This record gives sequence, C-alpha cells and structure tokens, in this order.
Amino acid sequence: MSDLYDATTERRPKRRLFTFWRAFWVLALIAFVWGANGALQVARDAADPPGPYVALHEVVGVITVDPERDALLRALASDPDARALVLRVDSPGGTTTGAEALFETVREISASKPVVALMGEVAASGGYIAAIASHHIIARGNTLTGSIGVVRQRPNISGLLDRLGIRIDEERSDEFKANPSFVSDGTIATRAWDEEVLQDAYGWFRGLVADRRGLEGAQLDLAANGRVFTGRQALERGLIDQIGGPVEARGWLADQGVDPSLPTRRIEKIEIRPLWMRVLGVRLPDGGLALETRMPIGQRLYSILN
Repeated sequence: MSDLYDATTERRPKRRLFTFWRAFWVLALIAFVWGANGALQVARDAADPPGPYVALHEVVGVITVDPERDALLRALASDPDARALVLRVDSPGGTTTGAEALFETVREISASKPVVALMGEVAASGGYIAAIASHHIIARGNTLTGSIGVVRQRPNISGLLDRLGIRIDEERSDEFKANPSFVSDGTIATRAWDEEVLQDAYGWFRGLVADRRGLEGAQLDLAANGRVFTGRQALERGLIDQIGGPVEARGWLADQGVDPSLPTRRIEKIEIRPLWMRVLGVRLPDGGLALETRMPIGQRLYSILN
C-alpha cells in the first residue's frame, strides 16, 4: 500500500507538468495562427501597388448591418488614390436595415468618384438596393435581379402547441406589444398595423427605385411588384443599364475619364478573428473584448458560412 501511495504521489508532479506544457503549446499555437493571420493582412496591404488604382469591393451573400464594412468603404471614399469603384454584387438580399446602410455608404463614395455595379449570379432585393447606389449597373444576360419588395416571415406554432396540449399565457401592456407573435394569429388591429409597417418599408424601397432609375407610373408598377427578372428583362424595364461583365465595367469607367491602365485593387475585410469569435459575435475593439448583440447566432453563422 505504501509503495502504491508513493508511486501515485510521485506521478502527480509529472502530470501537472505535462498539463502545464500541453496548455502552453496549445496557447502558443493559437497565438501563432492569430499572428499569422495578422501578418497576412499586412502582407496583402504591402503587396498592393502604390499610386492610383480602381477599387473592387464584393458584396457577397446575405446583406446585414456591418459597421466594419461601412467604415472600410467610407475610408475608400476619402482615399485620393482610389479613382473609381467597381461594386460586384452577388447577393439574394438580406435585412432591410443592412441594405439601407450599404446603400448610403456607397452613395457617399459616388459623390466623389464614379461607381459601377457589376452583378453576378444574383443581385436581388437588398442586392439590387446596393446596385442602384451606383452610377451605372451592368449585369449578365442571365443574372437574376429585381425582387423589389419586402417580406417578413414568422413561424406560427399555435396549432402544434394545441396538439401537444401546451397553452401560452400572456399579459401585454397593449395588444400591439410583441406582435406579430409565433404563438398566436394576432388581432385584426395588430395584423393591420403589421401590414402598415411592411408597406412603409416597401414604399421606401419603391421610392429608391423611382429616384435612382427614373421610373414612375405603370413602368414603376411593372418593375417593382416583387418579381425576379433576368438581366435582359431588367434592361428592358430600365432596372439596369447594360449587359456585360468586367470588361464592360472598365470600359464605362474609361468613358468617365478613368485611365484604363490603372490596376484593380480588391478592397475587403480580412477577418482575423477565430471562427468561434465570429459565431458568438465577440470582437476586439480598441477598448478590449466586446460582444455583438445585433444578430442572432444562427443568422451570424449563416452569414459567415455563405
């Protein structure tokens, strides 16, 4: 018994030492990967040729509120070497607020330099909002665009709760509070107000299209009824300006006085946070750790992975 106790006691310091070094090397590996990502960002910046250039920024995937993206683009607006912006859009849309913020940011750039939108596979709904912030819109013949409208969806599980014998008791300060709800159909008044909120957002979207594309009356009605159009159909309806691709985009910029020999420089956020931090919304501002609470984790993960 004594021998067993002595052997166990002797192994404890070794286990602690092993645990210490294992933790040390794990932390060292994390620091190395993080530092390598940061070095990659510096290397990419250093690799950009000095002097005037044409900026290329890609709007890909679901559009949401993104202050870092907007700050990046606003810095571009004040960069004297950035002679123009090619905004490549490949997005099915996103949140109304996110599209609004992106639209306003691109409009700030267009106040001082030419901006051309280049549509990819799809540039619909919020993706189209981003595109109309530019001076000129180019799409492929089979690009899917349009979808001018707004939608708000919610699950209604009241039938399922009834089947399970579950009742949700609620007390509200007013019938409009916390409506629409996924556990009830709401009242006539709450559904009417929900429709009014939806129509207000749609009126804003419709007004953007009317202002930026010069459409009105029946022509606007046919374009802004929620339908998706191919690039060719969008051209016929005045929603875009040209069928083409990158060559046509640089050609239009040349017509605006932008030297066609200028290099193209990709302007993008280089994410140096680990995946777990991006999923949970943890960021590293100057003041230290902070937690982003604007977007649900599921939606944030979807936007990261798409």
